[in-house]
Amino acid sequence: MSQRRDWRNVAVLSTCQMLYNSGRSLLVATSPLIAYDIADNKALATVPITLAIVGTAAATIPAALLMRRIGRSFGFATGSLIGVMGALACLYGLYTRDFVTFCSGALLFGFFSGFAHLYRFAAADVAAPAFKSKAISLVLTGGLVAAFVGPEMAKYGQYLFEGIEFFASYMFMTGVTVLSGIVVMAVDIPQLSPEEAKEPGRPIWQIMRQPVFIVATLCAVVAQAVMNLLMTSTPLAMLHAEHIFADTALVIEWHIFFMYAPGFFTGSLINRFGAITMICIGIAIQTVSVAVALSGTEVFDFWLALALLGLGWNYAFTAGTSLLTEVYTPSERAKTQAASNFIIFTVVAGGSLSSGTLMHYFGWDWVNIGALPLLFVSFLAALWLATQRRGRTPVSV
Repeated sequence: MSQRRDWRNVAVLSTCQMLYNSGRSLLVATSPLIAYDIADNKALATVPITLAIVGTAAATIPAALLMRRIGRSFGFATGSLIGVMGALACLYGLYTRDFVTFCSGALLFGFFSGFAHLYRFAAADVAAPAFKSKAISLVLTGGLVAAFVGPEMAKYGQYLFEGIEFFASYMFMTGVTVLSGIVVMAVDIPQLSPEEAKEPGRPIWQIMRQPVFIVATLCAVVAQAVMNLLMTSTPLAMLHAEHIFADTALVIEWHIFFMYAPGFFTGSLINRFGAITMICIGIAIQTVSVAVALSGTEVFDFWLALALLGLGWNYAFTAGTSLLTEVYTPSERAKTQAASNFIIFTVVAGGSLSSGTLMHYFGWDWVNIGALPLLFVSFLAALWLATQRRGRTPVSV
């Protein structure tokens, strides 16, 4: 019975991941181009996606605490409702060519993301210990279909309404967000028992100072920040290289495909080789993606760089999430997950905003060069933790 519930939850949450990421990939592919068109200051082209990440960071703690009180299904449905409001605000901003309104919609969709980024943790909440890593990675595979659905919705809706580019695309985004709120009600994750709910657990600062928490969160931060830094700049870089939007959509499609396709086996790789090894492999692949991005600006260069970027993200981010599940008890999971996600997306928001500035004033090469120090620090942190675990005094979790 427990095994059937685990697989049901994975199926529901993976579907929700697909629907959420369809909207998110549409936002990523189109918002820099929309902002570049309607904003007076072209350096603000990545502000909508930056605000979406700010919203993600801002919602992580309230989302986790709300779910602790009302449960996962109603909590996730609340997030979807906020996402619908964001999509509708984007539609109105497009219709009126109002940059501030469009940005407000992106911010609200970011609040929804703060809830949706807990899908991967929710799958592991009640899973058997041996299934946790697989559950996390399988939920992330929901983004596989979204890799094509989101950009294709963007392409199909680009000129569907004459005179309002991408208006129909954001109508599609509204629809998939509504659907996510309906589907998630089928998730079967019981609330904490009365005993667990009364047990406050350790103070959050005590959990956060554990070396495993620090390294797991740092590596997830870098994986997400580097991925976001390069991905949000890609539509502008391809525009400056005079590539058509269809080529940009193709690159984003395959980038997201490689972000999530490995999820079918990443969990098994983590179980076999360990989370730290997979983090290091992911960092190495992301470093190679930077080298490819610096090698040229043809469509194939962008395609290969973004594909490797997505693959490296999958290994490092999934392994970092799996590593984090070692540090908390059931009564501590809400605040620990919230703290980790808040740190991740607060840092990523700063990186997203800087990507627009770097891209506008210094160009595509410097966006990529700026990612290298982050990758180096993350790699050193993972090696340090591995050394500690092999030593005489293993790190306590």
